[in-house]
Amino acid sequence: MTAMTTAPRKGGRRWIQQWDPEDETFWRAKGERIARRNLVFSVLSEHIGFSVWSLWSVMVLFMGPEYGVDPAGKFFLVAVPTLVGAVLRVPYTFAVARFGGRNWTVLSAALLLLPTAAAAYVMEPGTSYAAFVAVAALTGVGGGNFASSMTNINSFYPLRKKGWALGLNAGGGNIGVPVVQLVGLLVIGTAGAARPRLVLAVYLPLVVIAAVLAALRMDNLAPVKNDTGAVPEALRDAHTWIMSFLYIGTFGSFIGYSFAFGLVLQNQFARTPLQAASLTFIGPLLGSLIRPVGGRLADRLGGARVTLWNFAAMAAATLVVIHASLEKSPALFLAGFIALFVLTGLGNGSTYKMIPGIFQAKALARGLSGEEAAAYGRRLSGAAMGLIGAVGALGGLGINLAFRQSFQTSGTGTPAFVSFLLCYGLCFSVTWAVYLRRSRTAEGARPVGAQQAERAVPAYAEV
Repeated sequence: MTAMTTAPRKGGRRWIQQWDPEDETFWRAKGERIARRNLVFSVLSEHIGFSVWSLWSVMVLFMGPEYGVDPAGKFFLVAVPTLVGAVLRVPYTFAVARFGGRNWTVLSAALLLLPTAAAAYVMEPGTSYAAFVAVAALTGVGGGNFASSMTNINSFYPLRKKGWALGLNAGGGNIGVPVVQLVGLLVIGTAGAARPRLVLAVYLPLVVIAAVLAALRMDNLAPVKNDTGAVPEALRDAHTWIMSFLYIGTFGSFIGYSFAFGLVLQNQFARTPLQAASLTFIGPLLGSLIRPVGGRLADRLGGARVTLWNFAAMAAATLVVIHASLEKSPALFLAGFIALFVLTGLGNGSTYKMIPGIFQAKALARGLSGEEAAAYGRRLSGAAMGLIGAVGALGGLGINLAFRQSFQTSGTGTPAFVSFLLCYGLCFSVTWAVYLRRSRTAEGARPVGAQQAERAVPAYAEV
């Protein structure tokens, strides 16, 4: 995406024809106020989107034996929205420039009515499993909201403030996961596990409120347009795929564990729906709140360094979870799992911090400098972020399918955690080999993607 100060005129009261946040006079006079207002209502819409996306992590807690769905079937139900949401992130990334940020936020928020109302219709014993799967797939539209919301807010803010604005936008959205789980806990604790429609009765009006407020208070930026050439270039760049893999390890773990946590507690330690719901929200809440801290640490210490040691810590926490599973220790298991959530949040912040730094380093290696280098970095990192976010979300699908297979074959989640441990070890190795190893070997032995940026490889430690 690119933002310029002139563009073909698009009509309507909510279209802003000129937007130049890098101009400090413009920013102080009116830009900051407008950007902040759009950020607030973007966060609200994305927050509701994340809640709807993770809705079935709550619905499955209400599905007792009378529903006739075994643990493997429930894990598949929470995996389906992850896949749909990940795929939708790609078109949602480019919808903002096509339709306008305000217009798309209104439409994408209104679309959340469909899966919420459909869930209210099917949530009763006797409904076919195919119907549950179809409705769970519909909630994937909530996962796409993240991509369009981040793209929209990225256009409103100047470079010097993007980190704070995007971190607040992402964190506010992520908190939608523990909030819907808290609503589920409240319903189970007060009305019992036979009243899942009460959760949906809370969210149906919230969806309407988010869409109406976006229509009344947000704006479209006419200068924003899709840069069609940046996407193929980002797709050809090896770093886009390397960072996608690392984001699978961080965000994929966060969203996958968020969806599966309650089911794991129920099936690993025979917890009741109320007992599981009373603990499910803790990990996602801490992981959401800690995400900006990961970005701040990356600013100070270097994104690659923070990411490297974060993966090492995730591996250590996974070892604790495996040990607790084998020893059948619920307290130790809970401590290790919550530590994993916190570390996924830190890693989300540090990996996203790496992306613009990598492309800035590549620009310098190409001989660019000053604003030309900055423009190159913004252009490619903007395109890459949407793709990385989409691929990274697929990690949540892998997490839930691994749990499904693990409980189906062995009755425990331990084999799944062993596979996650191996994945974090591989992520650690890739981070070190590509972004921290200071190689002076022949070209054929250089890290992947270094042919254009070999002189910038030492700088990757600071990204």
